[in-house]
Amino acid sequence: MSAVGVDQLSCDMVDFFQQEQINTDYVFRSSDKNSGSYAIKTDVFGERSFTYWREDSAATTLMSFIDSPVIDSFTGIDTVFFSGISLAVIPPEDRPKFWRFITSLKNAGVTLVFDPNYRAGMWQSQEEAKVQFDQAFSHANILLPGVDDFEQLYSITTAEGVYDFCKTYQFNELVIKNGDGGILVYVNKQQYYFPLIPVSNVIDTTSAGDSFNGVYLGARAKGYAVIDAVKLASKAAGFVIQHHGAIVERAAYQQFIIEQKGQYE
Repeated sequence: MSAVGVDQLSCDMVDFFQQEQINTDYVFRSSDKNSGSYAIKTDVFGERSFTYWREDSAATTLMSFIDSPVIDSFTGIDTVFFSGISLAVIPPEDRPKFWRFITSLKNAGVTLVFDPNYRAGMWQSQEEAKVQFDQAFSHANILLPGVDDFEQLYSITTAEGVYDFCKTYQFNELVIKNGDGGILVYVNKQQYYFPLIPVSNVIDTTSAGDSFNGVYLGARAKGYAVIDAVKLASKAAGFVIQHHGAIVERAAYQQFIIEQKGQYE
């Protein structure tokens, strides 16, 4: 769910979504704003930095399209994922409406998933981000934080510290991503630790977290056990960061999927 403009870039984006078989019923069109954009620069280790041009993008108007019929149609959805970036692009005056929307989904039994994905440059202050994140942690059933997010915002530098912070909230699943330090998971009051096999050929870390999140949630939705969902998600993230950009060329990714199927079916 997002909002785009009627400019050519926006039209190309929606066409691409549809080619990827992504439902675009909730991609709303702003008549007077265009899609935002940003540039990514990677260093010799594949780590990225961002330059943004999206302060006045169509996406910032999203909540103006969320009316009662839209909310009603969402209450039959299984899972809704949102991130710290989702929160950051919503203007402060529209956030109360966003939280009413989220509350209505939670009351309807929709599973809510939150990844902090903290980007300091998108917030007016750390305190502003903390206030919004507190609401997100309070609403979410599944939390997918990274230690790096907590280090920047809360000066928490370990997965155990992230757990200590999050345990005051009522979650069903907590998946803490800690780079080379592995994955720490808490599900149904059980703790699991998954070491990661380092990737030697890191080209571009763009979309590592998103790739992990998508595959993890997809695997869990299909009934995969936690251990298999984390393994598959970690492999997907490790595969993506060996390629330029957030989206791997289709043929290469299809081959990756084929290689994994025999292990997890």
